[in-house]
Amino acid sequence: MAKAASKQTKAKTWSGRFRQPVDAFVQRFTASVGFDRRLAAHDIAGSLAHARMLAACGVLSNDDRKAIEKGLAAIRAEVRAGRFDWRIEDEDVHGNIERRLTELAGDAGRRLHTARSRNDQVATDVRLWLRDEIDAIDAALGGLERSLVAQAARHAALVMPGFTHLQVAQPVTFGHHLLAYATMFARDRARLADCRKRVNVLPLGAAALAGTTFPIDRARVARELGFDGVAANSIDAVSDRDFAIEFAACASLVMVHLSRFAEELILWMSPRFGFVKIPDRFCTGSSIMPQKKNPDVPELVRGKSGRVFGHLVALLALMKGQPLAYNKDNQEDKEPLFDTVDTVKDCLASFAPLVAGLQPQAKAMRTAALEGHATATDLADYLVRKGLPFRDAHEAVARAVRAAEDAGCDLAALPLKVLQRFSRRIGKDVVRSLTLEGSVAARDHPGGTAPAQVRAAVARARKRSR
Repeated sequence: MAKAASKQTKAKTWSGRFRQPVDAFVQRFTASVGFDRRLAAHDIAGSLAHARMLAACGVLSNDDRKAIEKGLAAIRAEVRAGRFDWRIEDEDVHGNIERRLTELAGDAGRRLHTARSRNDQVATDVRLWLRDEIDAIDAALGGLERSLVAQAARHAALVMPGFTHLQVAQPVTFGHHLLAYATMFARDRARLADCRKRVNVLPLGAAALAGTTFPIDRARVARELGFDGVAANSIDAVSDRDFAIEFAACASLVMVHLSRFAEELILWMSPRFGFVKIPDRFCTGSSIMPQKKNPDVPELVRGKSGRVFGHLVALLALMKGQPLAYNKDNQEDKEPLFDTVDTVKDCLASFAPLVAGLQPQAKAMRTAALEGHATATDLADYLVRKGLPFRDAHEAVARAVRAAEDAGCDLAALPLKVLQRFSRRIGKDVVRSLTLEGSVAARDHPGGTAPAQVRAAVARARKRSR
C-alpha cells in the first residue's frame, strides 16, 4: 500500500500563507540550489549593492548595513573555501545565503530583502554572471583567433586545393583558408559584444513585477554593479530571458564554426587527405588497432555542437508560452545556460592550442591541388584577357578538361599543342596561368588568396585581435 503522505519539511520564509509545510518530494523537485549555487558570488555582489543603496536612501540603518556587509563578506569567504553549508530546504542560492546571513547578522539579515524580490534578484544574478562569462568567452575566442592568424602568417604562401561541394575547385593558400575561420570567430566576438549590451541592464528594483513602494535609487545600484542602465519596465525586467536566448544563439554560431573547422581537421588528418598532422596530445589510440591515431578532440567538439544547439531550442521552448510576468518555469533557464557556457569554454580551450600545434603537410596539399584541374578557371580568365567572351572561354576550357581526363592527367599537364586545339588564342604565356603559384598570386586584391594579400590580412587581424 502506498504511503498516505510524504515526509514533511520545515517551514519556509514564505510559509505563513500555508497550513502545511512543503511535501518532501516537492521540495526536492522544486529546489534549484544544486545548480544555481554557482551564482553565489554574483548574488552576494548584488546584495551588497542593494544594502548600500537602501542605507543611502534611508530605508536601512547604517548599523544594519555594516552588519550585512560583514556577514556577506564572511559568506563569500565560506563559499570560496568550499565550507558553505548548502541546504536543499532553503531552495536556492538566494535562500541559502539569506539564511546564513541571518545567522551571522540577526535581524539585519532579515531586512536585506526589503524592496526586492527573488524575481528581480535572480534576474540580476544571472545577468551579472553571464556578463562575466561573455567576457571570458571573448578572451578565449581572441586566443583562438590569434592561433589561427599566427599559422596563417607562417603559411601565407603554402598552396592547397580549395573546395566547393568537397570537389577540388581552385588553388588557395593554407594561410588564406585559416583566415576564413579567423574571420568567422571575429564575427562571433562582435556578436557577443553586441549581446553583452542587452545583458548589461539592471533588473533590480522591479521587485516581484510592479516595482516597490520604498524610495530606492536604481541608478546607484547600476553604477556600483557596472550596468549600463536600468530595465525600463518592471514587468519585463523580471520576465525577460531574451538575453539568455540571444546569448545561446551567439554561442550556437560559435559552435557551428568550431564544428565546421573540426570536420575539416578530421578529413585533413585522414590518410586519404594527409593535409595536416595534429599533435599527439590531442589524439587518442584504439583499443584493438595499434596503428590508429584518432582525432578525438575535433570529433568531440563536432559532437558537442548539437548539445549547444539543443539548449538554444530548449530556451526558446521554455519562454514561448509564458504569460507575464515571472513564472517558476524560468528556473529551467539556468541549466541549459550554464551548460552552454561550460561547453563553449571547454571547446575553445581545446582548440586554441590544437590549432597552434597543427603541422600542414605541403607535399600532400600540392599533390591534391594538382589532381583536380584546379587552374581551369585561370585558363578561362586567360582566354578572356585574350579577347574571348567568358562563356566561350568556359566552353573551350570544359572541352580541354575532358581531354585531360581522357588522357589521365591534370589540365595543367596537357601539352601546349593539345591546348591550342581548343582555342587558337592560347600561347606559350599560358604556362604561368596554369601553375598553382601563378593562380594564387593572380588573385591579388583585398580578400584574395595571393600571399601578399594574406600577409596584409594577417596584419589587419593582428590589429583587430589585440
